[in-house]
Amino acid sequence: MSHDVHNRIGLALAQRIAAGLPDHPEWVDIARHNLDRWRELNADSPSLLKCYAEWRAVLRRPVGEICALLTAETEEGRRLRQDPPFPGVLSPSEVWEIKRRCRHETISA
Repeated sequence: MSHDVHNRIGLALAQRIAAGLPDHPEWVDIARHNLDRWRELNADSPSLLKCYAEWRAVLRRPVGEICALLTAETEEGRRLRQDPPFPGVLSPSEVWEIKRRCRHETISA
C-alpha cells in the first residue's frame, strides 16, 4: 500500500475521531491508557517514548485543540497521525469501512 493511501487513511480516521471526540471525552482517557501501556512495553525505545510524551502533552489541551491537531493538514498533523494513541475508540467495523473507502477512492482516482 502506498504512502499516500496510508496518509489518506490516517487523515480519515483522525477526522472520524475528531468528529466524535467532543461527545466522547472518555476517548482521551482511552488514549492516555494506551500511551501508558505502550510506554511500559517500549521502555527501551527512546524515539517511541518521545512520541508518547508528545501525545501526552497534546492530550492535556482542550478537546477543540486536540481535534484541530488531529486533522491538521500540516507536517505536525501528518507526523502525529503516524502514531495516534486512539486504538479502541472506533469499532473495528468503522475502521475497516474507512480503510476500504480510502483504498477505493485511491483506485478510482
